[in-house]
Amino acid sequence: MMKRTLARELPEFEGREVTVSGWVHRIRELGAISFVLLRDRSGILQLVYEGKVEYSLESVIQVTGTVGANPKAPGGFEVQAGESSVLAPAAPDLPFQINQDADNTGIESVLDNRMISIRNPKILDIFRLQSSVIRYFQEYMRSQDFTEIKTSKLIGSGTEGGTGLFEVAYFDTSVYLAQSPQFYKQAMVASGLERVFEVGAAYRAEKHDTPRHLNEYVSLDVELAFIEDEHDLMDIESEILKAIFRGIRENEAAILEKYGATVPDDEAVNNIPRITHDEAKKIISMRGGKKVFEINPEGERLICEWAQEEHSVPAVFITVFPRKKRPFYTYPDGLKTRSFDLIFRGLEITTGGRRINEYEMMKETLPKFGMTEEGLGGYIDIFKYGCPPHGGFAIGLERITQKILGLSNVKEASLFPRDRKRIVP
Repeated sequence: MMKRTLARELPEFEGREVTVSGWVHRIRELGAISFVLLRDRSGILQLVYEGKVEYSLESVIQVTGTVGANPKAPGGFEVQAGESSVLAPAAPDLPFQINQDADNTGIESVLDNRMISIRNPKILDIFRLQSSVIRYFQEYMRSQDFTEIKTSKLIGSGTEGGTGLFEVAYFDTSVYLAQSPQFYKQAMVASGLERVFEVGAAYRAEKHDTPRHLNEYVSLDVELAFIEDEHDLMDIESEILKAIFRGIRENEAAILEKYGATVPDDEAVNNIPRITHDEAKKIISMRGGKKVFEINPEGERLICEWAQEEHSVPAVFITVFPRKKRPFYTYPDGLKTRSFDLIFRGLEITTGGRRINEYEMMKETLPKFGMTEEGLGGYIDIFKYGCPPHGGFAIGLERITQKILGLSNVKEASLFPRDRKRIVP
């Protein structure tokens, strides 16, 4: 195989012949000379041709030439083009202008032309950063002796009480797309692994059509045994966030700069306040000038503004949710629960809490939620045969990506978003 040189590697080859390949990003003709910007996975490089070129934008080409310094070229170097070949010509009727600022294009156009729009370097950077979020999450979990698991996304009943499920034909019966890996995470905690995590798809058949909802999303799930209360979980999530933000700050600074974005440092994460659901409603009521009974999106924005002003961090852990607002498996504390949400920059990115681990408590709980042991299949065996105190949480990958980069719509942070209207591409 011929050695291929990437755009970012050109400085290492000054004065030497290289072979480069990629997509024709832009063409500029100046009389007897043409400049072609070539895009590859590492960036953009400049090719210099004598005379005109006949390439169409987005054609895939391969070029051999000599590297020379040019402070006006991307990266400070360019390639004097010699032998050139077209590996795959592109049709001239591009449905989306790859080399233009995507901020000037409406989201519907971006998503309608997703197969092409993801070639835009700034849009593609969203998913480079998102990949890094997954990487730093996984690295931290493994460093803390967590085991990664992969669970089925076809289930016989819902983990959140049977609502919001997508039904799927499965041979001669019906199953559902999993809302979360909750039952399986608990089974693996009880198996003796004690600490597990998963990066996987989750599905919610909710009829939302907002900038903050997806019907298919990626969930960063965590479950661990032998905790005392929900504060142990918030402690570990704080460490996860520090690891993610630190990695992004150190290795993805160029993407942050491109989006005018920042991430909280370790001290700021340590300062995230923990307030009860009732306290949060009081703060929101005071800031909004009217009494609130539910924490809605506007309330999430207001509570993060309060946290920024009072604690120098745009994030809040809200704890002690009412039992009626949490799934049946959440550990009860009277009419309240040992649970929490994390609100970051005005958006809930995490829900979690301690789980019921005692068989008798689970049996007492199920009828209150209209559920039965039989309806849950083998799930109840987790507790019947001994399960340690445990809990967990899940971080929405698209939501945390959206808030890191300051995107206006969570769909921008989904490669191929699925909502009420969109099932293609």
